[in-house]
This record gives sequence, structure tokens and C-alpha cells, in this order.
Amino acid sequence: MISDRLNGSLVKTTLPHILTLCLAFNATLKLQSASTEWQQYGGDHASSQYSPLKQIHRANVQQLIKVWEYHSESGQATPRTQIQCNPIIVDGVLYGSSPTLKFFALDAATGLERWQFNPFIGTNPIGVNRGVIHHGQGSTARIFLTASHWLYAVNAETGVPIASFGADGRVDLRQGLGRDAEKLFILSNTPGVAHGNLIVLGTRVSEGPGPSAPGYIRAYRVDTGAMEWVFHTIPQQDEFGHHTWPKEAWKTAGGANAWSGLSIDPKRGWVFCPTGSPAFDFWGGNRKGENLFGNCLIALDIKTGRRIWHYQVVHHDLWDRDLPAAPNLVEISVNGKSIPVVAQVTKSGHVFLFHRETGKPVFSINERPFPPSDLSNEEAWPTQPIPTSPPPFARQSFTPRDISKISKETQSIVSAKLASVRSGGQFIPPSTIGTVIFPGFDGGGEWGGAAWDPDSRWLYVNANEMPWILTMKSTTKGSTRPGTIDGALLYQRLCAACHGLDRMGDSQKTYPSIADIAKKMNSDQIIEQMSQGKGLMPAFSFLNQNEKSAIADFLIEPQSLQELGKDLLPEKNNNKPSEYHEPYTHTGYNRFLDPDGYPAIKPPWGTLNAIDLENGRIAWQVTLGEFEELKARGISPTGTENYGGPVVTGGGLVFIGASKDEKFRAFDKSTGALLWETKLPAGGYATPSIYEVQGKQFVVIACGGGKMNTKSGASYIAFALKHP
Repeated sequence: MISDRLNGSLVKTTLPHILTLCLAFNATLKLQSASTEWQQYGGDHASSQYSPLKQIHRANVQQLIKVWEYHSESGQATPRTQIQCNPIIVDGVLYGSSPTLKFFALDAATGLERWQFNPFIGTNPIGVNRGVIHHGQGSTARIFLTASHWLYAVNAETGVPIASFGADGRVDLRQGLGRDAEKLFILSNTPGVAHGNLIVLGTRVSEGPGPSAPGYIRAYRVDTGAMEWVFHTIPQQDEFGHHTWPKEAWKTAGGANAWSGLSIDPKRGWVFCPTGSPAFDFWGGNRKGENLFGNCLIALDIKTGRRIWHYQVVHHDLWDRDLPAAPNLVEISVNGKSIPVVAQVTKSGHVFLFHRETGKPVFSINERPFPPSDLSNEEAWPTQPIPTSPPPFARQSFTPRDISKISKETQSIVSAKLASVRSGGQFIPPSTIGTVIFPGFDGGGEWGGAAWDPDSRWLYVNANEMPWILTMKSTTKGSTRPGTIDGALLYQRLCAACHGLDRMGDSQKTYPSIADIAKKMNSDQIIEQMSQGKGLMPAFSFLNQNEKSAIADFLIEPQSLQELGKDLLPEKNNNKPSEYHEPYTHTGYNRFLDPDGYPAIKPPWGTLNAIDLENGRIAWQVTLGEFEELKARGISPTGTENYGGPVVTGGGLVFIGASKDEKFRAFDKSTGALLWETKLPAGGYATPSIYEVQGKQFVVIACGGGKMNTKSGASYIAFALKHP
């Protein structure tokens, strides 16, 4: 027996009792640190993007100053690089990633680097990164991160890979999919979640014409990296949902992947997984049916991967309407009774609300009829689900009366263009004429997610109100000789969606012009980059050497190759032709802009919204971002296209970067009033994080830029009060 004094009283206890008290004390400390730190992507298991900290509040937010800046790259940022990372802060250490996917740990109070880990030494970095996972405590704590098709485990204190995890500290995400791993494009942009002894992870896969990996959701052991379970988002034979696909589709179909983030209900031991569209995004003649579990919110048992419930938000998706962000797990009052809810934002600008335990809609969802497709062999699903409450947080159609009047000189041009394409609101099928997608491919809501305030019970989400035009194009063969490979046709099918049919890239320079690539690279260098991938460009591992050579030769001499074709030399390379039989590609991801480069629709073009979920209303909506040149002409703030999400605080504030004008702002969460703003060195196209160290509250955001034709950056900036 041991005597101990607790709360002023002398108590006697046994060693097991002491152990119990210590565990309870550690649990209390963990809860306290969870409320003062940002320990997971999205803030917590529930993806709340909320901090209860109040040191920075409405009355003093204008006193914020920059207290440190960390440059994550040694040199200048490369054009078109980005940082989309929402850094985590655990035990006073900040973990994040650089534009070229170097991972690091910083002293969260000072921004001083503790370690850096580069998984791409000697190779090209591929993809972007939105965050990492922390698991464990003290010297045994691990950071789990994804780079290309690898899942790494590194020591949280040193950044050194843990040799006992997988093979020398990493697991190959291409394995365990039941396909030829070497020919699959797969990576993970968004961190998964850790719970108990498991990591649950989704992936990004190819969604264009050509082979695509299946987007299976998988769980790995945190100690060894061994795969514990897999959930087939494209159901295999005799599995639930198999009947919603052609009989043999599970052997070759791809997509339906959980790329945008996951949320956990620890009490129930469930993980909530939003999935994207099946591949190919815009033509599904080879995948007729509803296509479960594409475009679904799925609740899985985290220990076993067993499906609890699901709801499909889009049937047989032809519009790339992926569920774009992790769902928010919230509590709301309905008819005077508090119920657990899952709130899922969508690219179309809706919020779907489901009872967390049953998956039943909290408010009515109507299956509305929509037009059929006129593309060859396509069968658009006849109805789509539309929520009745709350109302959409983005406009739902683009009609002639919605044409922008920013410039009278361009109105007639926009009017003529709008009249030449289809524009009837949501779920108008893709066409060779051209179809307006509005809200556009990037929302409505997007990967920045939504923030939930448990005090007001409002959901905060930023939205794009940008029209895009999707134009399909037939990929029938040209006039090449028998026994040849048509490089122009391969380019049209596989490359034009990003780089354009004219090879000039896109207007926002996300995808560069390659019209003059022969001045920078020779054929061997082009083939090497196609084989390895780089940045946003995937590796085309499914192409054989002759096919890669045909594309490279077309890029170097496009006219002569279009006319003559490329000889196939089987005696040099006896590769079989690749399998990409889709009869359509598309002309690229084209924003519908006026001749001056502004969105063709009336403002607002970007908004921040507060949604009262309980009462089914938009509490307030304000523009997010501005164009200085339009402001100088006396035009009210229009809002801008925006990427990255908001965070909300107990101090009554909503912090958000995201806007094209490269500013970081704080709004009053009750009214939407702008209370503070500052210019960043590059666009803050990432979700910020909020934390406290040694009694001081910080707000940090990655300044990576690079999107929307803005300059790239490589720094993280932390703000705090000048005199807290």
C-alpha cells in the first residue's frame, strides 16, 4: 500500500491503482493538448477544422503580426509548384511538407527546423501532399507520410525511416490491388487516419482515358505495415453492389477512390470514407449501371473494413463529381433532440446530412430526373439525388441572364459562346457540342473542406462559382498505315485533356504548353519523363516503349507524324499494344472566361458561407477575394476562385487564405464581417492550422501559390498577437 495526496486528501492506493490513475492523468493531458494543438489533418478525427482557443478574438485580431517564416526549400520556388499541406502540431512540434515533397519537423513556437526527410532523392517528385499522420508518444512516436506510390513511417523525433515498417520503412501502395502493379498510376495526396493499431488510407488514381487502378480503401498495421483489410470500392463477384456494374467490370474498371480524406468516429469505431467517380470521368459506356461504390459516403468498421452503411450521391457519374473533402462529424438538434450527424459537402454546392448511425438522410433527398446522353453507347442514369435542406451554397445554373456585365464589350462574345453549348444546370450529360459544368470541376465545395463550430452549430465552407466547359471528342483512328502506331492519336487520347489539343496547355498554366518542347527536351528525355512522371503528371507505365516513342516523336515533329505515322518495329520491342479503348477523350479542363480573363458569369466568383444546418438556411454569405484592378474601377469585390479551406475558433473567428489575390483573412464567424487581412508572399492555397505553445496562440498557413496562374512559393508563415 502506498499513501498519496490528491486534491488535498490523503489516500492509500495499490500499484495497479496508481497505474490506473496515471493512465487517467495521461488521458487528461492528451485531451488538453488536443484542444490546444492541431494533431490531425482537419484538426481532429471528426475533420472539424475547429480550435477552441480564444486568445486571438474579434477584439484583438487586428493586432496579429508575423512571428516566424520557414522556407521549406533551399532555393527559389519552381513555377507551377504548390503547397496544399494542412500542417499538424503535436507536443510543440509542427510537421509539414514542401512543394517538392520534402517532409520536415519544426519547433512550432519559433519555426526552427528539427529535421527534414526527402523521399525523392535521385527521382522526380510526383503529386502534391496535404498533410501527414502522427501516431504514438515520446521516442516511439511515428510520422506516416505518403510520397508517390509509397507509404512511409519515420521516427517523429528524427525523421529517420523505421526499418521494421514494410520494406526498410515503406510500403508499396500498388501492391494488393489484384492488378499488374508496375502499370498502375497510384499515389496518396491526402493523409489517411490512424486509430488503434491501424492506418486507413485512400488513394489517387488515374481518371482519364486509359487504364486506371481501382480505388480500394485499405488498412495497414502501424507497426509492420502489413495490410490488414481491403474494401473493394468496385465490388468483386458475389460482393454487395456487384450488380451495379457490368459483370466482369471489377477486373478492369478503375477509380471510385477515397482521395479526399477520411473521418473517424472513435466511439463507434467507424471510419467515414467519401469516394470519387469511376474512371473514365466523362464517358461510362464500358461501366453501365449505378457504379457502387463510386461517389459514395461509406461508413466502415475500422477494425475489419466491414460496410456499415453507404449513400451514393451521384449515380453513374459523368461529370467528375467526386466527393471532394472529408465529411464533418457533428451533433445537431432536430425537433428538439440532439442527434449524431455526418455532413458531406459536394462540388455541386450541396450539403448532404445523414444520421451517423443509420445513414438515413436527416432531411428529404429527392431523386430528380435528368436528360439522357447522346454519346455513343452511353447510358446516363435517369435520376440524381438532390437535397431539399439546407439550400445549396453555390448557384446551380448558368443562363443568359447570368452573363457577367463587368465588360460590356465582351458580353456579346460570351453570349454567343453560351448559346453554342449546353447549359441547363446540374447533370446535363457531356457532349461533343460542349456542356457547361457549373459549379465547375473544382466546386462549389472542394478539397479544403468545411469547418464546424460546435457553439453556433454552423458549418463554414468556401465555394467557387466558376463555370467550366466540357467538350468531348471522338478518338476514332486517323489515316495511318497498317502496322504503325499513331502518336497523334495517342496524344489526343491520353495527353490532350491536360495539355490541350493544340499542345498550348491551359489558360491558368497549371498544365504547361509543350508546343515547343523540342527546344527543351529530346525524344529520350520525353520518354523518360513519361515513364517516371513528374509533379502533377503521372507515369504512363501502361504504355510500351514504342507507344511512348510515338508520342515523343509526335511532340517533336507533330505535322510530319500526323501525316506519316510511326513505324512499329516488333523485332526491336515485342510489346503488346496497350489497352485504351474509350471512344472519347475531351478537349481539356477549360474555364469559361470572358476575353479579359474573368469568369463569364456575374459575380460573386468566390464566396465564404455560414450554413445553419439545424434550421436549413444560409446564415450569411460574403465574397472571398478581390481583383485590385476591378476595385480601382469602382467595382465591388467580386470574390475570386479559391483553393484551401477555412478554420473556425472559439474566439469568434473564421480564418481562411485560399483566394487568388494571395491574402489571408479573418472574418467574424457570427456576421461574416471582415476583421483582418494581410498579403502573403504567395497564395495560401491550403487550410491553416491553429495551436498554442507555452500559452501563446498561433495561426500558421502554407504559402505555396502556383495555382490559378499565380506565382509559386515555398514558405510557411505563423501569426500571433504582438502582445498576448
